[in-house]
Amino acid sequence: MGLSGKTAIITGSNSGIGLGVARELAKAGADVVLNSFTDRDEDHALAAEIAAETGTSARYIKADMSKGAECRALIEQAGACDILVNNAGIQHVAPIDQFPVDKWDAIIAINMNSAFHTTAAALPMMRKAGWGRIVNIASAHGLTASPYKAAYVSAKHGVVGMTKTVALETAQEPITCNAICPGYVLTPLVEAQIPDTMKEYDMSREDVIKNVMLERQPSKEFATVEQLGGTTVFLCSDAAAQITGTTISVDGGWTAL
Repeated sequence: MGLSGKTAIITGSNSGIGLGVARELAKAGADVVLNSFTDRDEDHALAAEIAAETGTSARYIKADMSKGAECRALIEQAGACDILVNNAGIQHVAPIDQFPVDKWDAIIAINMNSAFHTTAAALPMMRKAGWGRIVNIASAHGLTASPYKAAYVSAKHGVVGMTKTVALETAQEPITCNAICPGYVLTPLVEAQIPDTMKEYDMSREDVIKNVMLERQPSKEFATVEQLGGTTVFLCSDAAAQITGTTISVDGGWTAL
């Protein structure tokens, strides 16, 4: 259990990529703090389930990642932060001249600004502990662009830039900061979109996945939340101590095009 004694905070982690990352960190021995903007029984039940499965401590803390004060309060309430995984994110698709201003503001706040606030709050804890790992879940869209995703692409490019800056500011300390850039990942949200897309295009499940959803992903396979979790665990390991300020693409070759 290589991360035993470390506390990991994962934003936006009551489903999808964040939950997958939290599970893998817990399996590696870390105590985990789950987060989202809801405060339901099932949110706390997820934490209890992870604790029971892994023998680690797992908690759920409500915090709205669109609000800077709540981002910082999440870190303070957790009481410790050795590993910070900035994962929270939302999406909206529209041409830029028709992009709703409230959607733009929300995407920038949740996908980018939240990482600023949590990192600023976590770094003093990491420095006091003498060790830290910051892993920002960016996107292939942090390295390339697609039409109609101006806010998301801007936010993810911003996260990649911030990753580099934080890495330089901590370069002579036992703290690293990196970004993982996933392509399309098979999450419950994506899975739920497949039947409707099959009807829309009158295609089989296999054809929808290969020719519509994964059109830009050369492997024609989804990345999995377990793979992203494993990549995060690696970045927290001693083997990755000299990996900082960079991006790791988990995108089936998307950004090689």
